[in-house]
Amino acid sequence: MKRMQAYPFQLLPKNKHLSHINASLGANRFVWNKLLAMNLYRLEQKMPLLWYQEMAWTIAFWKQSEDYGFLNEAPAQSLQQTAKALDRAFRDAFDKKQVNKRLPQFKRLNKREAGIKYPQHIVLDQGNTVIKIPKLGWVRYRHSRVVEGKIKNVTISRTSGQYMLSIQTEREVEEVIHESKTAVGIDLGVVNFATLSDGMVIAPKNSFKHLSEKLAKAQRKLKTKVKFSNNWKKQKRRIQQVHRKIAHVRKDFLHQTSNTISKNHAMIVMEDLKICNMSKSAGGTIEEPGRQVAQKSGLNRSILDQAWGEFRRQLEYKQEWRGGRVVYVDPKHTSQTCPQCGHQAKENRLSQAEFRCVECFFEGNADKVASQNILCRGLGFLNYKNRGTHGARL
Repeated sequence: MKRMQAYPFQLLPKNKHLSHINASLGANRFVWNKLLAMNLYRLEQKMPLLWYQEMAWTIAFWKQSEDYGFLNEAPAQSLQQTAKALDRAFRDAFDKKQVNKRLPQFKRLNKREAGIKYPQHIVLDQGNTVIKIPKLGWVRYRHSRVVEGKIKNVTISRTSGQYMLSIQTEREVEEVIHESKTAVGIDLGVVNFATLSDGMVIAPKNSFKHLSEKLAKAQRKLKTKVKFSNNWKKQKRRIQQVHRKIAHVRKDFLHQTSNTISKNHAMIVMEDLKICNMSKSAGGTIEEPGRQVAQKSGLNRSILDQAWGEFRRQLEYKQEWRGGRVVYVDPKHTSQTCPQCGHQAKENRLSQAEFRCVECFFEGNADKVASQNILCRGLGFLNYKNRGTHGARL
Protein backbone atom coordinates (compact mmCIF):
# COMPACT_ATOMS: atom_id res chain seq x y z
CA MET A 1 0.00 0.00 0.00
CA LYS A 2 1.04 3.62 -0.48
CA ARG A 3 2.07 5.70 2.52
CA MET A 4 2.09 9.49 2.46
CA GLN A 5 4.45 10.88 5.08
CA ALA A 6 5.67 14.38 5.94
CA TYR A 7 9.17 15.05 7.26
CA PRO A 8 9.48 18.38 9.12
CA PHE A 9 12.87 20.06 9.45
CA GLN A 10 14.16 23.45 10.51
CA LEU A 11 15.32 25.44 7.50
CA LEU A 12 18.64 27.30 7.84
CA PRO A 13 18.47 30.04 5.17
CA LYS A 14 21.24 32.57 4.63
CA ASN A 15 20.62 36.30 4.45
CA LYS A 16 20.46 36.15 0.66
CA HIS A 17 17.57 33.67 0.94
CA LEU A 18 15.59 35.51 3.60
CA SER A 19 14.44 38.42 1.43
CA HIS A 20 13.02 36.06 -1.20
CA ILE A 21 11.36 33.77 1.39
CA ASN A 22 9.77 36.69 3.24
CA ALA A 23 8.57 38.27 -0.01
CA SER A 24 7.08 34.95 -1.16
CA LEU A 25 5.35 34.41 2.19
CA GLY A 26 3.88 37.91 1.96
CA ALA A 27 2.73 37.31 -1.62
CA ASN A 28 1.01 34.04 -0.71
CA ARG A 29 -0.66 35.66 2.29
CA PHE A 30 -1.84 38.56 0.11
CA VAL A 31 -3.28 36.23 -2.55
CA TRP A 32 -5.14 34.18 0.07
CA ASN A 33 -6.63 37.22 1.81
CA LYS A 34 -7.50 39.06 -1.40
CA LEU A 35 -9.26 36.08 -2.98
CA LEU A 36 -10.99 35.26 0.29
CA ALA A 37 -12.31 38.81 0.59
CA MET A 38 -13.61 38.66 -2.98
CA ASN A 39 -15.45 35.40 -2.34
CA LEU A 40 -16.91 36.59 0.96
CA TYR A 41 -18.23 39.67 -0.82
CA ARG A 42 -19.74 37.47 -3.53
CA LEU A 43 -21.41 35.38 -0.83
CA GLU A 44 -22.99 38.50 0.67
CA GLN A 45 -24.22 39.59 -2.76
CA LYS A 46 -25.46 36.03 -3.51
CA MET A 47 -23.16 35.76 -6.50
CA PRO A 48 -21.36 32.58 -7.72
CA LEU A 49 -18.06 31.94 -5.96
CA LEU A 50 -14.67 32.06 -7.65
CA TRP A 51 -13.24 28.55 -7.90
CA TYR A 52 -9.71 27.49 -8.76
CA GLN A 53 -9.80 28.22 -12.50
CA GLU A 54 -11.15 31.75 -11.94
CA MET A 55 -8.69 32.29 -9.07
CA ALA A 56 -5.71 31.22 -11.21
CA TRP A 57 -6.81 33.58 -14.01
CA THR A 58 -7.20 36.42 -11.47
CA ILE A 59 -3.68 35.84 -10.11
CA ALA A 60 -2.22 35.92 -13.65
CA PHE A 61 -4.11 39.18 -14.29
CA TRP A 62 -2.78 40.72 -11.06
CA LYS A 63 0.81 39.82 -11.94
CA GLN A 64 0.54 41.85 -15.15
CA SER A 65 -0.72 44.97 -13.39
CA GLU A 66 1.40 47.73 -11.86
CA ASP A 67 -0.27 47.63 -8.45
CA TYR A 68 0.25 43.91 -7.90
CA GLY A 69 3.46 43.39 -9.85
CA PHE A 70 5.24 42.34 -6.65
CA LEU A 71 3.54 38.95 -7.00
CA ASN A 72 6.08 38.11 -9.72
CA GLU A 73 8.74 37.73 -7.01
CA ALA A 74 6.97 34.63 -5.64
CA PRO A 75 7.08 31.28 -7.48
CA ALA A 76 4.06 31.04 -9.77
CA GLN A 77 3.29 27.49 -8.69
CA SER A 78 3.19 28.44 -5.00
CA LEU A 79 0.54 31.08 -5.72
CA GLN A 80 -1.45 28.49 -7.65
CA GLN A 81 -1.16 26.09 -4.71
CA THR A 82 -2.52 28.83 -2.42
CA ALA A 83 -5.50 29.22 -4.75
CA LYS A 84 -6.04 25.44 -4.71
CA ALA A 85 -5.92 25.42 -0.90
CA LEU A 86 -8.54 28.18 -0.75
CA ASP A 87 -10.67 26.30 -3.27
CA ARG A 88 -10.55 23.18 -1.05
CA ALA A 89 -11.34 25.26 2.04
CA PHE A 90 -14.51 26.65 0.46
CA ARG A 91 -15.57 23.22 -0.80
CA ASP A 92 -15.07 21.78 2.70
CA ALA A 93 -17.06 24.65 4.19
CA PHE A 94 -20.09 23.69 2.10
CA ASP A 95 -19.60 19.93 2.44
CA LYS A 96 -22.34 18.48 4.62
CA LYS A 97 -20.13 15.51 5.53
CA GLN A 98 -17.59 17.76 7.25
CA VAL A 99 -18.08 17.72 11.03
CA ASN A 100 -16.66 21.14 11.96
CA LYS A 101 -17.23 22.98 8.70
CA ARG A 102 -16.68 26.74 8.62
CA LEU A 103 -15.69 29.41 6.16
CA PRO A 104 -11.96 30.02 5.58
CA GLN A 105 -10.28 32.66 7.72
CA PHE A 106 -7.89 35.46 6.85
CA LYS A 107 -4.16 34.88 7.26
CA ARG A 108 -2.21 37.18 9.56
CA LEU A 109 1.49 37.92 9.69
CA ASN A 110 3.24 35.28 11.88
CA LYS A 111 -0.13 33.80 12.82
CA ARG A 112 -2.01 31.29 10.65
CA GLU A 113 0.33 32.42 7.89
CA ALA A 114 0.09 30.89 4.43
CA GLY A 115 3.19 28.85 3.57
CA ILE A 116 5.04 28.49 0.27
CA LYS A 117 4.27 25.17 -1.42
CA TYR A 118 6.53 23.84 -4.17
CA PRO A 119 4.96 20.88 -6.03
CA GLN A 120 7.92 19.98 -8.27
CA HIS A 121 11.54 20.61 -9.31
CA ILE A 122 12.88 19.71 -5.84
CA VAL A 123 16.34 18.17 -5.41
CA LEU A 124 17.30 16.77 -1.99
CA ASP A 125 20.91 16.06 -1.04
CA GLN A 126 20.72 14.33 2.35
CA GLY A 127 24.46 13.68 2.47
CA ASN A 128 25.26 17.41 2.47
CA THR A 129 22.00 18.32 4.28
CA VAL A 130 20.96 20.76 1.57
CA ILE A 131 17.87 21.04 -0.61
CA LYS A 132 17.45 22.78 -3.97
CA ILE A 133 14.27 24.85 -4.21
CA PRO A 134 13.04 26.82 -7.27
CA LYS A 135 14.14 30.49 -7.22
CA LEU A 136 16.10 29.87 -4.00
CA GLY A 137 18.81 27.45 -5.04
CA TRP A 138 20.59 25.28 -2.48
CA VAL A 139 19.53 25.91 1.11
CA ARG A 140 20.75 24.14 4.24
CA TYR A 141 18.38 22.48 6.70
CA ARG A 142 18.77 20.76 10.07
CA HIS A 143 18.94 17.10 9.07
CA SER A 144 17.50 15.02 11.94
CA ARG A 145 16.20 11.92 10.12
CA VAL A 146 16.45 10.14 6.78
CA VAL A 147 13.81 11.05 4.20
CA GLU A 148 12.31 7.96 2.55
CA GLY A 149 10.20 7.79 -0.58
CA LYS A 150 9.55 9.95 -3.62
CA ILE A 151 9.21 13.67 -2.91
CA LYS A 152 5.72 14.90 -3.83
CA ASN A 153 5.95 18.51 -2.61
CA VAL A 154 7.80 20.80 -0.22
CA THR A 155 6.34 23.55 1.97
CA ILE A 156 8.24 26.41 3.63
CA SER A 157 6.54 28.15 6.55
CA ARG A 158 7.44 30.65 9.24
CA THR A 159 6.49 29.80 12.82
CA SER A 160 7.42 31.89 15.87
CA GLY A 161 10.37 33.44 14.07
CA GLN A 162 11.70 30.11 12.74
CA TYR A 163 11.61 28.89 9.15
CA MET A 164 10.34 25.34 8.80
CA LEU A 165 10.65 22.91 5.92
CA SER A 166 8.11 20.11 5.39
CA ILE A 167 8.90 17.43 2.82
CA GLN A 168 5.97 15.22 1.83
CA THR A 169 6.87 11.86 0.32
CA GLU A 170 5.11 8.82 -1.07
CA ARG A 171 6.36 5.24 -0.92
CA GLU A 172 5.15 1.66 -1.13
CA VAL A 173 5.07 -0.28 2.15
CA GLU A 174 3.94 -3.78 3.01
CA GLU A 175 0.81 -4.28 5.03
CA VAL A 176 1.71 -5.34 8.55
CA ILE A 177 -0.06 -7.00 11.47
CA HIS A 178 0.36 -5.42 14.88
CA GLU A 179 2.84 -7.25 17.09
CA SER A 180 0.61 -6.91 20.15
CA LYS A 181 -2.67 -8.75 20.69
CA THR A 182 -4.10 -6.56 23.45
CA ALA A 183 -6.84 -3.92 23.51
CA VAL A 184 -7.03 -0.92 25.81
CA GLY A 185 -9.58 1.75 26.66
CA ILE A 186 -8.45 5.33 27.23
CA ASP A 187 -10.28 7.96 29.26
CA LEU A 188 -8.95 11.46 28.54
CA GLY A 189 -9.14 14.13 31.21
CA VAL A 190 -7.69 17.31 32.63
CA VAL A 191 -6.56 16.16 36.09
CA ASN A 192 -5.03 13.05 34.48
CA PHE A 193 -4.18 13.36 30.82
CA ALA A 194 -5.08 9.71 30.15
CA THR A 195 -6.24 6.80 32.27
CA LEU A 196 -5.89 3.37 30.65
CA SER A 197 -8.06 0.37 31.38
CA ASP A 198 -4.94 -1.66 32.29
CA GLY A 199 -4.32 0.66 35.24
CA MET A 200 -1.74 2.99 33.67
CA VAL A 201 -2.23 6.68 34.53
CA ILE A 202 -0.47 9.39 32.49
CA ALA A 203 -0.04 12.75 34.18
CA PRO A 204 -0.63 15.88 32.07
CA LYS A 205 2.28 17.99 30.87
CA ASN A 206 0.40 21.33 30.93
CA SER A 207 3.10 23.16 29.00
CA PHE A 208 1.03 26.33 28.65
CA LYS A 209 0.08 26.38 32.32
CA HIS A 210 3.69 25.99 33.47
CA LEU A 211 4.96 28.77 31.20
CA SER A 212 1.92 31.07 31.40
CA GLU A 213 3.51 33.36 34.02
CA LYS A 214 6.68 33.74 31.97
CA LEU A 215 4.57 34.46 28.89
CA ALA A 216 2.41 37.01 30.72
CA LYS A 217 5.50 38.78 32.08
CA ALA A 218 7.01 39.00 28.59
CA GLN A 219 3.74 40.33 27.17
CA ARG A 220 3.49 43.00 29.89
CA LYS A 221 6.99 44.19 29.01
CA LEU A 222 5.94 44.51 25.38
CA LYS A 223 3.34 47.12 26.33
CA THR A 224 6.05 49.44 27.67
CA LYS A 225 7.95 49.46 24.36
CA VAL A 226 7.39 51.86 21.49
CA LYS A 227 5.55 49.93 18.80
CA PHE A 228 7.78 48.72 15.94
CA SER A 229 10.94 50.04 17.62
CA ASN A 230 14.03 47.80 17.88
CA ASN A 231 13.35 47.08 21.55
CA TRP A 232 9.73 46.23 20.70
CA LYS A 233 10.91 43.78 18.03
CA LYS A 234 13.37 42.15 20.45
CA GLN A 235 10.64 41.68 23.04
CA LYS A 236 8.34 40.31 20.35
CA ARG A 237 10.96 37.68 19.52
CA ARG A 238 11.20 36.72 23.22
CA ILE A 239 7.44 36.16 23.30
CA GLN A 240 7.70 34.04 20.17
CA GLN A 241 10.41 31.95 21.83
CA VAL A 242 8.11 31.22 24.79
CA HIS A 243 5.27 30.24 22.46
CA ARG A 244 7.66 28.01 20.52
CA LYS A 245 8.81 26.28 23.71
CA ILE A 246 5.21 25.67 24.80
CA ALA A 247 4.40 24.09 21.45
CA HIS A 248 7.56 21.96 21.35
CA VAL A 249 7.10 20.61 24.89
CA ARG A 250 3.49 19.71 24.16
CA LYS A 251 4.34 18.09 20.82
CA ASP A 252 7.19 16.04 22.32
CA PHE A 253 4.93 14.81 25.15
CA LEU A 254 2.16 13.80 22.75
CA HIS A 255 4.52 11.92 20.45
CA GLN A 256 6.15 10.00 23.29
CA THR A 257 2.81 9.11 24.87
CA SER A 258 1.07 8.09 21.63
CA ASN A 259 4.11 6.09 20.54
CA THR A 260 4.19 4.10 23.80
CA ILE A 261 0.47 3.30 23.70
CA SER A 262 0.51 2.46 19.99
CA LYS A 263 3.43 0.05 20.39
CA ASN A 264 1.85 -1.88 23.25
CA HIS A 265 -1.76 -2.25 22.06
CA ALA A 266 -3.25 -3.44 18.77
CA MET A 267 -6.68 -1.95 19.47
CA ILE A 268 -7.23 1.41 21.15
CA VAL A 269 -10.72 2.45 22.21
CA MET A 270 -11.47 6.11 22.91
CA GLU A 271 -14.48 8.33 23.49
CA ASP A 272 -15.82 10.17 20.45
CA LEU A 273 -15.48 13.56 22.16
CA LYS A 274 -16.72 16.73 20.47
CA ILE A 275 -13.77 18.83 21.57
CA CYS A 276 -14.95 21.93 19.70
CA ASN A 277 -18.24 21.90 21.61
CA MET A 278 -16.57 21.10 24.94
CA SER A 279 -14.30 24.14 24.68
CA LYS A 280 -16.95 26.67 23.62
CA SER A 281 -17.06 29.98 25.44
CA ALA A 282 -19.66 30.40 28.18
CA GLY A 283 -19.66 34.21 27.95
CA GLY A 284 -23.12 34.40 26.41
CA THR A 285 -24.58 37.72 25.27
CA ILE A 286 -25.48 41.04 26.90
CA GLU A 287 -29.12 39.98 27.04
CA GLU A 288 -28.32 36.48 28.31
CA PRO A 289 -24.92 36.48 30.05
CA GLY A 290 -23.31 33.12 30.78
CA ARG A 291 -22.85 31.50 34.17
CA GLN A 292 -19.55 30.70 35.86
CA VAL A 293 -17.68 32.27 32.96
CA ALA A 294 -14.31 32.39 34.74
CA GLN A 295 -14.48 28.71 35.73
CA LYS A 296 -15.52 27.65 32.22
CA SER A 297 -12.75 29.78 30.73
CA GLY A 298 -10.18 28.01 32.91
CA LEU A 299 -11.60 24.62 31.96
CA ASN A 300 -11.48 25.52 28.26
CA ARG A 301 -7.87 26.61 28.62
CA SER A 302 -6.99 23.31 30.31
CA ILE A 303 -8.77 21.25 27.65
CA LEU A 304 -6.98 23.03 24.82
CA ASP A 305 -3.66 22.73 26.66
CA GLN A 306 -4.03 18.92 26.57
CA ALA A 307 -4.39 18.91 22.74
CA TRP A 308 -6.70 15.88 22.67
CA GLY A 309 -7.39 16.30 18.96
CA GLU A 310 -3.70 16.12 18.05
CA PHE A 311 -3.27 13.13 20.37
CA ARG A 312 -6.08 11.29 18.59
CA ARG A 313 -4.62 12.16 15.18
CA GLN A 314 -1.22 10.78 16.16
CA LEU A 315 -2.73 7.56 17.50
CA GLU A 316 -4.73 7.05 14.31
CA TYR A 317 -1.84 7.25 11.86
CA LYS A 318 0.58 5.33 14.12
CA GLN A 319 -1.93 2.51 14.53
CA GLU A 320 -2.49 2.46 10.78
CA TRP A 321 1.25 2.17 10.14
CA ARG A 322 1.64 -0.63 12.72
CA GLY A 323 -1.41 -2.58 11.57
CA GLY A 324 -3.59 -1.70 14.56
CA ARG A 325 -6.79 0.28 14.83
CA VAL A 326 -8.49 3.04 16.81
CA VAL A 327 -12.19 2.69 17.67
CA TYR A 328 -14.40 5.53 18.93
CA VAL A 329 -17.42 4.93 21.16
CA ASP A 330 -20.25 7.01 22.57
CA PRO A 331 -18.95 8.98 25.59
CA LYS A 332 -22.32 9.16 27.39
CA HIS A 333 -22.35 7.90 30.99
CA THR A 334 -18.98 6.12 30.77
CA SER A 335 -18.04 7.39 34.24
CA GLN A 336 -21.52 6.77 35.72
CA THR A 337 -21.93 3.11 34.73
CA CYS A 338 -20.81 0.31 37.03
CA PRO A 339 -18.39 -2.10 35.31
CA GLN A 340 -19.52 -4.93 37.59
CA CYS A 341 -23.34 -4.90 37.43
CA GLY A 342 -23.90 -2.37 34.60
CA HIS A 343 -26.10 -0.08 36.72
CA GLN A 344 -26.03 3.50 35.43
CA ALA A 345 -26.86 6.42 37.74
CA LYS A 346 -25.62 9.92 38.37
CA GLU A 347 -25.24 9.05 42.07
CA ASN A 348 -22.53 6.48 41.23
CA ARG A 349 -20.06 9.30 40.60
CA LEU A 350 -19.36 10.66 44.08
CA SER A 351 -16.64 13.14 43.05
CA GLN A 352 -14.04 13.79 40.40
CA ALA A 353 -12.03 10.71 41.42
CA GLU A 354 -14.44 8.53 43.43
CA PHE A 355 -16.91 5.97 42.10
CA ARG A 356 -19.29 3.89 44.22
CA CYS A 357 -22.16 1.92 42.71
CA VAL A 358 -25.43 2.44 44.56
CA GLU A 359 -26.66 -0.96 43.37
CA CYS A 360 -23.81 -3.43 44.05
CA PHE A 361 -21.56 -1.09 46.13
CA PHE A 362 -18.56 -1.56 43.82
CA GLU A 363 -15.90 1.08 44.51
CA GLY A 364 -13.07 2.34 42.35
CA ASN A 365 -11.38 5.28 40.68
CA ALA A 366 -13.83 7.13 38.43
CA ASP A 367 -11.35 7.54 35.57
CA LYS A 368 -10.35 3.86 35.75
CA VAL A 369 -14.04 2.86 35.71
CA ALA A 370 -14.62 5.09 32.67
CA SER A 371 -11.69 3.54 30.78
CA GLN A 372 -12.99 0.02 31.53
CA ASN A 373 -16.45 0.94 30.26
CA ILE A 374 -14.91 2.47 27.14
CA LEU A 375 -13.01 -0.76 26.47
CA CYS A 376 -16.16 -2.85 26.96
CA ARG A 377 -18.07 -0.70 24.47
CA GLY A 378 -15.22 -1.02 21.99
CA LEU A 379 -15.12 -4.80 22.32
CA GLY A 380 -18.89 -4.85 21.92
CA PHE A 381 -18.49 -2.82 18.75
CA LEU A 382 -15.91 -5.31 17.45
CA ASN A 383 -18.21 -8.28 18.09
CA TYR A 384 -21.11 -6.39 16.50
CA LYS A 385 -19.06 -5.68 13.41
CA ASN A 386 -17.91 -9.29 13.13
CA ARG A 387 -21.58 -10.28 12.88
CA GLY A 388 -21.77 -8.36 9.60
CA THR A 389 -22.52 -4.75 10.57
CA HIS A 390 -19.85 -2.26 9.48
CA GLY A 391 -19.01 1.06 11.05
CA ALA A 392 -16.27 3.07 12.72
CA ARG A 393 -18.10 4.56 15.69
CA LEU A 394 -20.75 3.53 18.17
